[in-house]
Amino acid sequence: MVLNDPRVWIAGLSDEGGAGSWLAAVMKEYLQPRAAEVAKLEQFINSTVWGTLQNTDGTVKKSVFYYQPALVPGYTYPSSIDWGNWWSWNQADSYNTGRAYDYVHVAAAHWALYRVARNYPALVTVHTWDWYLSHAVTTVSAMTSGSVGYADDGLMGETVIKFLLEDLVREGSDWADEASLVESRMKARQARWTTQQYPFGSEMAWDSTGQEGVYVWSVYFNDTKTAMNTLNSIIAYQPLIPHWGYNGNARRYWDNIYGGKLMRYERMIHHYGSGLNALPLIDAFQRDPDNYFLLRLAYGGLSGPTSNIDEGGFASASFHSFPDTMKWDGYSGDYGPNFSGHSMGIGTYIVNHPDFGWQAFGGNVVSTGTTIEVDVLDTGRRRVFIAPIATLLSLDAGAFTHVAYNPTNHHVTVTMASAVGQGAAAANARLVVKQTVSGYGGVGTLAVTGTHTVNAGAVIIPFSGGQATATLQ
Repeated sequence: MVLNDPRVWIAGLSDEGGAGSWLAAVMKEYLQPRAAEVAKLEQFINSTVWGTLQNTDGTVKKSVFYYQPALVPGYTYPSSIDWGNWWSWNQADSYNTGRAYDYVHVAAAHWALYRVARNYPALVTVHTWDWYLSHAVTTVSAMTSGSVGYADDGLMGETVIKFLLEDLVREGSDWADEASLVESRMKARQARWTTQQYPFGSEMAWDSTGQEGVYVWSVYFNDTKTAMNTLNSIIAYQPLIPHWGYNGNARRYWDNIYGGKLMRYERMIHHYGSGLNALPLIDAFQRDPDNYFLLRLAYGGLSGPTSNIDEGGFASASFHSFPDTMKWDGYSGDYGPNFSGHSMGIGTYIVNHPDFGWQAFGGNVVSTGTTIEVDVLDTGRRRVFIAPIATLLSLDAGAFTHVAYNPTNHHVTVTMASAVGQGAAAANARLVVKQTVSGYGGVGTLAVTGTHTVNAGAVIIPFSGGQATATLQ
C-alpha cells in the first residue's frame, strides 16, 4: 500500500497511476464477480469514489492526496521524500477537475457495478443497478460538458463508454434520454476527428493512448476512413513477435516516470498499451473474420496483461526490459487500464485456419469430426466468437464451458455453468447473440431454440444443478 509518494496522484487514487489498482479490481467483478470482493468495492465506490474523488456534480478530482502541510497539521509528510517537484501538487491543483482521462476510470467503476447489480442482484446491498448506471452517465456527462481538458482526445479505456451506451439502449425507453445524451456527446467528439489527418493525439507529444477511443467511435459512426487510419497506426507500433513480452505489446517508454516504482525511461513490457490497443484489433478481426493476422496480434495484446499478475494476485504496472533489471515493477501503478482492456476483449475465438485447421484462441479444440468441439478456457469465459459465421456469443451472467459448432448446418450448442472457480453463482444465464458481419458464412444471426424470456436484450436460460445448455440455429 502506497501511503506517500511525491507524485501525489499515486496515493491520491486518481490519474492512471493512482486509479490503476481499484480500476483493475472493479473490472474483474464485471468479468467474474465474487461476493466478498463486490462488498468491498461497493463500500469503496460509495464512500471513497462518490463524494470524495468524484464530486456530486459528477466532476472528478486529479488526486485526493496533496502536499500542503499547513492544511493538514496533524499529518507528517515523510522528510525522506523530495516534495519540491512539480508533481507534488497542493490541494488546489489536486482538486482540479480538468483532466478527462480521470473520468473514464470512474465511469468504468460505476458501469462495472451496474453490470454486477443488473446480472447478480443478490451480490449488491448498497444500491440497485439503476443507481450505478445513472452515475456512469453523470460521469460521462460531466466529462463532456465543455469545461474538462482533453475531452476531445481519444481516452484510455473509453471502450467502456461504448459498452455503457449499448447497455442504455438495451435498457429501453426509460433510458432513452441518457442514451441520446451519451451518443450525441460522442458524435460531437468524433466529428472533430474526421477533420484531422492524425486524430489520435494525447496530452503527451508522442503516445499510443488515443487510438482506442478514436477507432471505437469512428466505427460506431460509420467513419471507415478514420477507423482504418487509426487501425493502421496501431499495427505500426504493436508487433506480432513469437515472444511472451513483445507479442502484442504496444510501444511505451515513459510511463514508469509517472506510475512506476522504478522511475526511468525504457521499453516497457505489457504496460497498458497492450490491453487497450488490442481492443480495436479484436474488433477489426470480428469485422474481418478471415484476417488471422489481426486475431493473432490482438490476442497477444489481450493476453499480455495476465502476465503482470503474480501468484499472490499482485499486478505490476509493467516489466522492466533493460538487461540490468529484467523484473516486474514494484507498483501496481497504472495497471488498471491494461486489465480493463483485457476484460473488455478477452474470449474464446474459434477459427478454421487454412494452414492449421480448427483452432481456438482461449480454448482447446477437443474434437474436429462432424461437430467442432471446443472447451472454453479463457480468463473470463464470457465471450465466444465463431469466425466462420461471424457470430459473437456473450454472457452477461454465467460462464461458457463448452461450445459445439456444426460447420455444415451452422448449428451451435453452448454449455454454460452458473459459476467457475470461486466466482459467484448466477441464477440464470443471460445470453446475447450478435453477428458482426451481416450474412457472413451464408447465415444470418442465430437464434436460441425454444421459448425463452428476453430481458434487456439477453436471452434468459435457467440453470439446473449449476449447468445449462442452449442450441442456436
